[in-house]
Amino acid sequence: MSIITLTTDYGLKDHFVGALKGKLLSEHPEVTVIDISHHIDPFNIAEAAYIIGAAYSSFPKGTVHLIGVDIELNENNQHIAMQWNDHYFICADNGILSMLVQKIVPQKVVTINIHDRLPIEATDLDVFVKVACHLSKGGLLNVIGKEIKTIKEVTELQALTQDNLIKGYIIYIDHLGNAVTNISKKLFLEMGKGRPYEIKFKGQSIKTILPKYSDIVVSDKYTWKDYEGEKLALFNEAGFLEIAIFRSNPDTVGSASSLLGLQYRDLITIEFKN
Repeated sequence: MSIITLTTDYGLKDHFVGALKGKLLSEHPEVTVIDISHHIDPFNIAEAAYIIGAAYSSFPKGTVHLIGVDIELNENNQHIAMQWNDHYFICADNGILSMLVQKIVPQKVVTINIHDRLPIEATDLDVFVKVACHLSKGGLLNVIGKEIKTIKEVTELQALTQDNLIKGYIIYIDHLGNAVTNISKKLFLEMGKGRPYEIKFKGQSIKTILPKYSDIVVSDKYTWKDYEGEKLALFNEAGFLEIAIFRSNPDTVGSASSLLGLQYRDLITIEFKN
Protein backbone atom coordinates (compact mmCIF):
# COMPACT_ATOMS: atom_id res chain seq x y z
CA MET A 1 0.00 0.00 0.00
CA SER A 2 1.29 3.48 -0.92
CA ILE A 3 0.57 6.11 1.75
CA ILE A 4 1.20 9.85 1.72
CA THR A 5 0.44 11.87 4.87
CA LEU A 6 -0.20 15.60 4.93
CA THR A 7 0.83 18.08 7.62
CA THR A 8 0.27 21.73 6.74
CA ASP A 9 -0.63 25.16 8.03
CA TYR A 10 -3.28 25.63 5.31
CA GLY A 11 -6.36 25.25 7.51
CA LEU A 12 -9.62 23.87 6.10
CA LYS A 13 -11.51 27.03 5.12
CA ASP A 14 -9.74 27.53 1.80
CA HIS A 15 -9.32 25.25 -1.19
CA PHE A 16 -5.64 24.41 -0.67
CA VAL A 17 -5.99 21.06 1.11
CA GLY A 18 -8.57 19.76 -1.34
CA ALA A 19 -6.49 20.93 -4.30
CA LEU A 20 -3.39 19.26 -2.83
CA LYS A 21 -5.21 15.95 -2.51
CA GLY A 22 -6.52 16.31 -6.05
CA LYS A 23 -3.00 16.81 -7.39
CA LEU A 24 -1.72 13.76 -5.53
CA LEU A 25 -4.52 11.55 -6.83
CA SER A 26 -4.08 12.86 -10.37
CA GLU A 27 -0.41 11.92 -10.23
CA HIS A 28 -0.87 8.63 -8.35
CA PRO A 29 -4.52 7.37 -8.38
CA GLU A 30 -3.76 4.31 -6.24
CA VAL A 31 -2.21 6.22 -3.35
CA THR A 32 -3.88 6.54 0.06
CA VAL A 33 -3.77 10.13 1.32
CA ILE A 34 -4.14 10.67 5.07
CA ASP A 35 -4.37 13.98 6.94
CA ILE A 36 -2.27 14.36 10.06
CA SER A 37 -3.05 18.04 10.66
CA HIS A 38 -3.84 21.17 8.67
CA HIS A 39 -4.04 23.43 11.71
CA ILE A 40 -0.35 24.05 12.36
CA ASP A 41 0.04 27.69 13.36
CA PRO A 42 1.27 29.62 10.30
CA PHE A 43 5.01 29.14 9.71
CA ASN A 44 5.41 27.43 13.10
CA ILE A 45 8.15 24.90 12.39
CA ALA A 46 8.48 23.79 16.02
CA GLU A 47 4.81 22.83 16.13
CA ALA A 48 5.07 21.08 12.76
CA ALA A 49 8.09 19.09 13.92
CA TYR A 50 6.29 18.02 17.10
CA ILE A 51 3.12 16.96 15.27
CA ILE A 52 4.88 14.91 12.61
CA GLY A 53 7.24 13.42 15.20
CA ALA A 54 4.32 12.31 17.34
CA ALA A 55 2.42 10.77 14.43
CA TYR A 56 4.79 9.33 11.82
CA SER A 57 5.71 6.08 13.61
CA SER A 58 2.04 5.02 13.65
CA PHE A 59 2.26 4.51 9.89
CA PRO A 60 3.84 1.60 8.01
CA LYS A 61 7.48 1.73 6.93
CA GLY A 62 7.87 3.41 3.57
CA THR A 63 5.15 6.00 4.20
CA VAL A 64 5.82 9.41 2.64
CA HIS A 65 5.17 12.44 4.86
CA LEU A 66 4.59 15.73 3.04
CA ILE A 67 5.05 18.75 5.32
CA GLY A 68 3.61 21.96 3.89
CA VAL A 69 4.84 24.60 6.33
CA ASP A 70 6.98 27.54 5.21
CA ILE A 71 7.80 25.90 1.87
CA GLU A 72 8.48 28.91 -0.37
CA LEU A 73 11.71 28.21 -2.27
CA ASN A 74 14.49 30.78 -1.93
CA GLU A 75 18.24 30.84 -1.38
CA ASN A 76 17.79 30.37 2.36
CA ASN A 77 14.97 27.84 2.17
CA GLN A 78 15.75 24.91 -0.09
CA HIS A 79 13.49 21.90 -0.68
CA ILE A 80 14.72 18.60 0.73
CA ALA A 81 13.63 14.98 1.07
CA MET A 82 14.86 12.67 3.80
CA GLN A 83 14.76 8.97 4.55
CA TRP A 84 14.75 8.36 8.29
CA ASN A 85 13.61 5.32 10.27
CA ASP A 86 12.49 3.85 6.91
CA HIS A 87 10.02 6.71 6.38
CA TYR A 88 10.28 9.56 3.88
CA PHE A 89 9.85 13.25 4.72
CA ILE A 90 9.46 16.09 2.22
CA CYS A 91 9.66 19.71 3.37
CA ALA A 92 11.68 22.88 3.21
CA ASP A 93 15.10 22.96 4.84
CA ASN A 94 13.88 25.40 7.48
CA GLY A 95 14.80 23.46 10.61
CA ILE A 96 11.77 21.16 10.84
CA LEU A 97 13.77 18.01 10.14
CA SER A 98 16.61 18.94 12.51
CA MET A 99 14.07 19.24 15.33
CA LEU A 100 12.55 15.91 14.31
CA VAL A 101 15.68 13.78 14.05
CA GLN A 102 17.69 15.63 16.74
CA LYS A 103 20.85 13.54 17.23
CA ILE A 104 19.76 10.52 15.16
CA VAL A 105 21.54 10.42 11.79
CA PRO A 106 19.14 10.13 8.81
CA GLN A 107 19.59 7.28 6.33
CA LYS A 108 19.79 9.76 3.43
CA VAL A 109 18.95 13.39 2.71
CA VAL A 110 18.82 15.07 -0.71
CA THR A 111 18.24 18.62 -1.82
CA ILE A 112 15.48 18.44 -4.42
CA ASN A 113 16.61 19.54 -7.89
CA ILE A 114 13.71 18.71 -10.23
CA HIS A 115 12.28 22.22 -10.38
CA ASP A 116 13.51 22.84 -13.92
CA ARG A 117 11.90 19.58 -15.11
CA LEU A 118 8.42 20.87 -14.30
CA PRO A 119 6.34 23.42 -16.25
CA ILE A 120 7.36 27.04 -15.66
CA GLU A 121 4.08 27.74 -13.85
CA ALA A 122 4.64 24.87 -11.38
CA THR A 123 4.37 25.89 -7.72
CA ASP A 124 6.42 24.79 -4.74
CA LEU A 125 3.56 22.49 -3.84
CA ASP A 126 3.65 20.93 -7.32
CA VAL A 127 7.29 20.02 -6.67
CA PHE A 128 6.37 18.36 -3.38
CA VAL A 129 3.54 16.45 -5.07
CA LYS A 130 5.85 15.16 -7.79
CA VAL A 131 8.47 14.04 -5.26
CA ALA A 132 5.91 12.48 -2.89
CA CYS A 133 4.33 10.43 -5.67
CA HIS A 134 7.74 9.37 -6.99
CA LEU A 135 8.78 8.08 -3.56
CA SER A 136 5.41 6.45 -2.83
CA LYS A 137 5.80 4.45 -6.07
CA GLY A 138 9.14 3.12 -4.85
CA GLY A 139 11.35 5.68 -6.59
CA LEU A 140 14.84 6.51 -5.34
CA LEU A 141 15.91 9.71 -3.62
CA ASN A 142 18.90 10.10 -5.93
CA VAL A 143 16.56 10.53 -8.90
CA ILE A 144 14.95 13.67 -7.49
CA GLY A 145 17.86 15.28 -5.66
CA LYS A 146 21.52 15.55 -4.79
CA GLU A 147 22.65 13.93 -1.57
CA ILE A 148 23.67 16.28 1.24
CA LYS A 149 25.19 15.53 4.64
CA THR A 150 23.83 18.40 6.72
CA ILE A 151 20.48 20.12 7.18
CA LYS A 152 19.61 23.46 8.70
CA GLU A 153 19.58 23.28 12.48
CA VAL A 154 17.29 25.27 14.73
CA THR A 155 18.55 25.64 18.29
CA GLU A 156 16.32 28.48 19.47
CA LEU A 157 13.72 26.18 21.00
CA GLN A 158 15.91 23.20 21.88
CA ALA A 159 15.93 21.97 25.48
CA LEU A 160 19.21 22.79 27.23
CA THR A 161 20.97 21.33 30.26
CA GLN A 162 23.15 23.17 32.75
CA ASP A 163 24.45 21.77 36.03
CA ASN A 164 21.31 20.38 37.72
CA LEU A 165 18.87 22.19 35.46
CA ILE A 166 16.92 21.43 32.29
CA LYS A 167 15.60 24.49 30.45
CA GLY A 168 12.84 23.82 27.95
CA TYR A 169 10.01 25.61 26.21
CA ILE A 170 6.36 25.16 25.37
CA ILE A 171 6.27 24.11 21.71
CA TYR A 172 2.61 23.16 21.30
CA ILE A 173 -0.80 23.85 22.84
CA ASP A 174 -3.22 21.04 21.98
CA HIS A 175 -6.98 21.37 21.44
CA LEU A 176 -7.63 20.70 25.14
CA GLY A 177 -5.25 23.48 26.12
CA ASN A 178 -2.53 21.13 27.39
CA ALA A 179 0.95 22.62 27.08
CA VAL A 180 3.55 20.33 25.49
CA THR A 181 7.24 21.08 26.10
CA ASN A 182 10.34 20.05 24.19
CA ILE A 183 11.73 18.24 27.24
CA SER A 184 11.88 14.55 26.39
CA LYS A 185 11.52 11.69 28.82
CA LYS A 186 14.89 10.41 27.61
CA LEU A 187 16.61 13.68 28.54
CA PHE A 188 14.80 13.80 31.89
CA LEU A 189 15.91 10.27 32.84
CA GLU A 190 19.50 10.83 31.69
CA MET A 191 19.78 14.08 33.63
CA GLY A 192 17.79 13.14 36.70
CA LYS A 193 19.19 9.70 37.53
CA GLY A 194 16.35 9.14 40.00
CA ARG A 195 16.89 12.36 41.95
CA PRO A 196 14.07 14.52 43.38
CA TYR A 197 13.08 17.38 41.11
CA GLU A 198 10.85 20.42 40.78
CA ILE A 199 9.20 21.68 37.59
CA LYS A 200 8.90 25.47 37.57
CA PHE A 201 6.91 27.76 35.30
CA LYS A 202 5.09 31.11 35.58
CA GLY A 203 5.78 31.33 39.33
CA GLN A 204 4.29 27.87 39.93
CA SER A 205 5.76 24.43 40.47
CA ILE A 206 5.00 20.71 40.22
CA LYS A 207 7.08 18.13 42.09
CA THR A 208 5.69 14.89 40.66
CA ILE A 209 5.41 13.63 37.08
CA LEU A 210 2.48 11.22 36.87
CA PRO A 211 2.45 8.04 34.73
CA LYS A 212 -1.03 8.96 33.44
CA TYR A 213 -3.71 11.60 33.95
CA SER A 214 -5.93 9.56 36.27
CA ASP A 215 -3.07 8.95 38.72
CA ILE A 216 -3.80 12.39 40.14
CA VAL A 217 -6.67 10.69 42.02
CA VAL A 218 -4.90 9.47 45.17
CA SER A 219 -7.72 9.11 47.71
CA ASP A 220 -10.79 6.89 47.84
CA LYS A 221 -12.53 9.65 49.76
CA TYR A 222 -12.79 11.84 46.66
CA THR A 223 -14.15 11.26 43.18
CA TRP A 224 -12.58 12.23 39.86
CA LYS A 225 -14.93 15.22 39.85
CA ASP A 226 -13.22 16.56 42.98
CA TYR A 227 -9.86 16.66 41.18
CA GLU A 228 -11.06 18.50 38.07
CA GLY A 229 -9.05 21.66 37.55
CA GLU A 230 -5.91 20.38 39.32
CA LYS A 231 -2.63 20.94 37.48
CA LEU A 232 -0.39 17.98 36.69
CA ALA A 233 2.64 16.93 34.64
CA LEU A 234 3.24 13.75 32.68
CA PHE A 235 5.13 12.47 29.67
CA ASN A 236 2.70 12.17 26.78
CA GLU A 237 2.53 9.41 24.17
CA ALA A 238 5.11 11.24 22.06
CA GLY A 239 7.56 11.13 24.97
CA PHE A 240 7.54 14.83 25.87
CA LEU A 241 6.75 16.56 29.15
CA GLU A 242 3.24 17.97 29.19
CA ILE A 243 1.69 20.40 31.66
CA ALA A 244 -2.03 19.78 31.89
CA ILE A 245 -5.21 20.34 33.86
CA PHE A 246 -7.01 17.17 34.95
CA ARG A 247 -10.09 16.59 32.79
CA SER A 248 -9.54 19.98 31.20
CA ASN A 249 -12.13 21.60 29.02
CA PRO A 250 -11.30 25.05 27.64
CA ASP A 251 -15.04 25.90 27.63
CA THR A 252 -15.88 24.83 31.19
CA VAL A 253 -13.16 23.71 33.62
CA GLY A 254 -10.39 25.62 31.86
CA SER A 255 -7.01 24.43 30.61
CA ALA A 256 -3.29 24.69 31.24
CA SER A 257 -3.20 27.46 28.70
CA SER A 258 -6.07 29.49 30.19
CA LEU A 259 -5.69 28.70 33.91
CA LEU A 260 -1.89 28.62 34.14
CA GLY A 261 -1.22 31.21 31.45
CA LEU A 262 1.05 28.91 29.45
CA GLN A 263 1.68 29.85 25.84
CA TYR A 264 3.98 28.91 22.96
CA ARG A 265 7.66 29.66 23.75
CA ASP A 266 7.12 30.00 27.51
CA LEU A 267 10.06 28.79 29.62
CA ILE A 268 9.79 25.57 31.64
CA THR A 269 12.59 24.44 33.95
CA ILE A 270 13.26 21.23 35.84
CA GLU A 271 15.63 21.57 38.78
CA PHE A 272 17.14 18.39 40.24
CA LYS A 273 18.13 18.15 43.89
CA ASN A 274 21.48 16.73 44.95
